[in-house]
Amino acid sequence: MYPRLFQFGHIAIPTYGVFAAIALIAALTLSLQTARRLALDPNKIWNLSLIGIFTTLLGSRLLLILVHPRDFLAHPVWMLGLVTIRSRGIFYGSVLLAICACIGYIFTTRLPLRRTLDCLAPAIALGIAISNLGALAAGSDYGTPTDKPWGVVYKHALATLWSGTPLGLRLHPVQLYEALAAFALFALLLVWLPRHKHDGDLAGAFLFIYGMSLYFLDFYRGNRSFVLHDAVTVTQILAIACVVAGAALWMRRKPSAHEAHSLEYDSQTQIR
Repeated sequence: MYPRLFQFGHIAIPTYGVFAAIALIAALTLSLQTARRLALDPNKIWNLSLIGIFTTLLGSRLLLILVHPRDFLAHPVWMLGLVTIRSRGIFYGSVLLAICACIGYIFTTRLPLRRTLDCLAPAIALGIAISNLGALAAGSDYGTPTDKPWGVVYKHALATLWSGTPLGLRLHPVQLYEALAAFALFALLLVWLPRHKHDGDLAGAFLFIYGMSLYFLDFYRGNRSFVLHDAVTVTQILAIACVVAGAALWMRRKPSAHEAHSLEYDSQTQIR
């Protein structure tokens, strides 16, 4: 595989970083188109997306510095580079900060919460799918050993240096599994978008289905960090939380903007 996409002198361009950038651009573009279809202000969705992205990036660096202050003082440039964020705890912490910041913006600007989540769900699924293809190429979040013919073998030393990937072993392409699941979920949400009848339908489906896939795929990850009681990982706990949140969105559903407009039109027609 190819953890390094380009090399310019002493500057290496990581494959995962390039795919992550492509994923962000694709997700941003899709979220703007979805916002128009759901009668949301595209400018507010743009601002919301940027708040989430920059909070994740800045939060991950700040948490990294707080957790490893001595390493930061010794190697500040390397610690702030694109290839240094390999801790799931730091990643999840930065995502939690981003979620809090985004929810604050949603309530401040009075965006409808459920419909806004519906707007973001297909974009997030697409972003996850593309970024996992980059992880597959780079060896990040590698899988467990396997004898299956579709297993992948990493031989580049940078895969070990950047991600701790074992070399010369046939591994489950768990990143590809997650990418395929995310692409299928993206297609489902995109087809369902013009047909859904309640705000929160798309977001609920995304959280429930992705949470289920994330839970079971974690058994195939080679680096199952933060294992609790020799069984459940932090990733699986978060996956369960996604499933519960998705189910909660389905419990008290509200008519979508299109459905509410149709109901209002029908009631006015009957009165006339």
